[in-house]
Amino acid sequence: MKRIKQLSKHLINQIAAGEVIERPASVVKEIVENSIDAGATKISIEVTNECRDLRIADNGSGIHPDDIMLAFSKHATSKIETDEDLFTISTLGFRGEALSSIISIAKLTCTTRTKDFDYGTKVECENSQVKKVQTGCAVGTIMEVKNLFYNLPARLKFLKNPKTEFSYIQELVQSLAIINPQISFELKNNGKTVLKTTGLGDLKQTIQEVYSQDVVNNLKEVLKTDKFSGFRIAGFVSTPDYTRSSKKSYHIYVNSRMVASPVLQKSIDTAYKNLIGSGKYPFVVLNLELPPTEVDVNVHPTKKEVRYKNTNQIYQFVYSAVDIALSNNTFAQNNEAKTAGIAVLPKIETEEDDDVYVSDVELEQKKIFFEDIRCEDAKLPSLEIKDFGPSARDGHYASMHPVIYASKDISSHLSPNENILGQYKNTYILIEREEGLEIVDQHIAEERFIYEKLKSQKQPASQMLFISDVLEVSAVEAERLKENKEKFEKFGYGIEFLKENRLIFKKIPQMLAKVSPKELLGDIL
Repeated sequence: MKRIKQLSKHLINQIAAGEVIERPASVVKEIVENSIDAGATKISIEVTNECRDLRIADNGSGIHPDDIMLAFSKHATSKIETDEDLFTISTLGFRGEALSSIISIAKLTCTTRTKDFDYGTKVECENSQVKKVQTGCAVGTIMEVKNLFYNLPARLKFLKNPKTEFSYIQELVQSLAIINPQISFELKNNGKTVLKTTGLGDLKQTIQEVYSQDVVNNLKEVLKTDKFSGFRIAGFVSTPDYTRSSKKSYHIYVNSRMVASPVLQKSIDTAYKNLIGSGKYPFVVLNLELPPTEVDVNVHPTKKEVRYKNTNQIYQFVYSAVDIALSNNTFAQNNEAKTAGIAVLPKIETEEDDDVYVSDVELEQKKIFFEDIRCEDAKLPSLEIKDFGPSARDGHYASMHPVIYASKDISSHLSPNENILGQYKNTYILIEREEGLEIVDQHIAEERFIYEKLKSQKQPASQMLFISDVLEVSAVEAERLKENKEKFEKFGYGIEFLKENRLIFKKIPQMLAKVSPKELLGDIL
């Protein structure tokens, strides 16, 4: 066995960089968070050279010329001083690892000035070596990172293509802009502005600038405070009828810090459990504020993983806040149902509410049964029964709401001793057979039906649209759509941009002709 040796400072920094700097987005995160901690109100991020060159400029407090050399050494920070500070962290950064890690894997130039000096300081870093000179500049800090991973070819090889790497940066800047509406963010890719916010301090306006007005129109406000525990949650969640196909639209923060929190995600999912279909997720922007002593952010170098002192208490607090926000929407939907002539029976308290959908014959029986009930102590399931009009037995199952396109196909395959009873929770088709009850998940059946139909076609047939709604998307989403234009054409879509972030569908696949273009675009994105 070889003798033990002390590793060089540069090699130590490279090893540490493997934990802190995973990809270009990691560099952007660490530097932008420093800018936020420095009190910046304007932050500009420019990306070039396939995401290997980055320039982040801010108008924050800057770095004192006497501290600049120390700033690039390992475990040097202005955020904490004593052991006790580690348990009352109020800043985004505190470990003092980021800058020393970055200069070990990239060439970095930092130009900075504080308001107390008439001149600025410029430092050039390469291979963990730092050189310092005086220069003229505005108050604030400019970090220029060149040739990221130039001395780590193995790490460079594992980076994804530039478009994918830039999408990680986009998502990061979007999340930072949303939780910091008081800061003006600008993101450029190869000289083209992809994202820009005004920084006026209005969260709804920032969401509109990052995404679209359509998102804002479908938001419900969440606001709850518990003075006893010191918990407060604020933000917005989307209405149950406005969903996405992935959890990428979950923007969850703890004390204004971006976190990956399974506890908070679970509480949100539970609140929406009986309101949205399987595989659909709401748009969420929530910031949970709690005393620093109730949460530990010193778990991982990236600071995205956190641990809570009272997990169950936090779960219940977040769940109840979201549930209250959504309950107003549910009340409004019930009023709409009554106006539309749908029979909504009085609810009797139970542990769980179920919506049951039955055929018209059984509907009359249920009505008679409930009209005869006069006992207040009766413990019966809470039912909402909706009349489908024409009986499913007559082959009119396709008129039920909202039934798959293949529903008539299902009816045609029923044998004489099989019978459709109805629909449960807008999801399951109940079929009576000789051997018992068969339950068909209509959404999975629809997906299978479309899949089989697509397999039989070499080129999907398109349906031209003479009239199309003008759809609004965010700058990031617009860029993503333009990059994949050839794929859309291949699969039967025709998308035309009227402005940078406004578009229409010229054509869509024929089998999706009855689907709302707005829902279609949401699922695609």
